[in-house]
Amino acid sequence: MNSYTVQIASQAHFDLAESICHEMAESAKARGTGIAKRTPDYLQEKMSEGKAIIATDDVTGEFVGFCYIETWQHGKFVANSGLIVKPSYRQYGVAKAVKSKAFDLSRSRFPDAKIIGITTSLAVMKINSDLGYEPTTFSELPVDDNFWKGCQSCVNYDILTRTERKICLCTGMIYDPNQAVATPEKDEKWIFLKNLADFTQLKKIKEKLLMPFHKKGKSK
Repeated sequence: MNSYTVQIASQAHFDLAESICHEMAESAKARGTGIAKRTPDYLQEKMSEGKAIIATDDVTGEFVGFCYIETWQHGKFVANSGLIVKPSYRQYGVAKAVKSKAFDLSRSRFPDAKIIGITTSLAVMKINSDLGYEPTTFSELPVDDNFWKGCQSCVNYDILTRTERKICLCTGMIYDPNQAVATPEKDEKWIFLKNLADFTQLKKIKEKLLMPFHKKGKSK
């Protein structure tokens, strides 16, 4: 594996947008889940706004990782979206490096915003936890319908709609800058690895409870 550089994307990376979109689509097929469809034009827009992070191979110049940020409810929330890493660069810390850079960009540009995410990936949960995110209920996430449109292409979308956006197989996570400053009176910080067994069990419980619901909906 060649070395790589993680940086804020710009117009200089426009020519990589198409390959990023292709990798996003292939990754979704491999996982058997849907993702919000992105177009090269949309990713280029994020690049031109300085709202995207890209990791590129130092030798070939090809993209190896990518992520961008979106704001909701007039900047009250920021989501780090579209995280993707090329298969040959996985397990080398690219995802963590890209997410960390996106987190820093979010904090810099929107210091008062809550940074949010929803995922079924334990690996992404671990990265989020290391950055200071904590689990949250869906009721603490944006109420903006456009935020939830990103879930429409997921195979589990019917679960989300049938439960009125109260629960799904994904776990919601949030970084609240107003609660991030440690004080002697605060409870011990939530630690992902310490709670991994609980999260794994919770995921299994949600699958048992919700997947039959999902299958019933699909049979109609």
